[in-house]
Amino acid sequence: MSGKQIDRFQHERELASRGIVRIAGVDEAGRGPLAGPVVAAAVIFPAAWFTDGIPEVFRSLNDSKQLSELQRELFFEQLTTHADVEFAIAESAPAEIDSINILQATHRAMNSALAALKPAPKHVLVDGLAVKSMRLPQTPLVKGDSRSYSIAAASVLAKVTRDRILVEAEARWPGYGFARHKGYPTAEHLAAIEKLGPCPIHRRSFAPLRQPEPDLFSR
Repeated sequence: MSGKQIDRFQHERELASRGIVRIAGVDEAGRGPLAGPVVAAAVIFPAAWFTDGIPEVFRSLNDSKQLSELQRELFFEQLTTHADVEFAIAESAPAEIDSINILQATHRAMNSALAALKPAPKHVLVDGLAVKSMRLPQTPLVKGDSRSYSIAAASVLAKVTRDRILVEAEARWPGYGFARHKGYPTAEHLAAIEKLGPCPIHRRSFAPLRQPEPDLFSR
């Protein structure tokens, strides 16, 4: 089946044409799981790549969900060791998620990752909807991780980082299967919670872990 090839530097190039060349892509991983942090990453590619083309090694970079685990690991290594790629990664822990809710925790992680980039980006391409707390100029892109190389790179860094955290959690809290399901509510995970109860990295504000509100009128 033939189709028009996606120009994954279209938005970066449009911004660069207006003199905005320090552009960060930002994305997150882990909003839906019952356990572990939510992780955000921000990536800045050299402006020259917008017009000259991305290096061959990154040509197949895409939404992390469209890549195999091996592909994600290879891209992670290439992105984090490339001399011309700037990146930062931040996370919000389960306790913070429970305290301020998952959406605010996600946005906090995104803002923390962006704040770690020095000097600050001039513009941010955000996967999904706009982030109201973001003080930098931004362009929200629905399904941005498949439309922008910058966001795709951020999605890979966030996903691999979070997956590694959950693999480490498997060794620390065995029996839950974290290395396999990465904290998502699979049948295996739910059965383990039923049997073992929650552990320190579970999100207590998420059903089925959330405690019911007390009935103030019960006797």
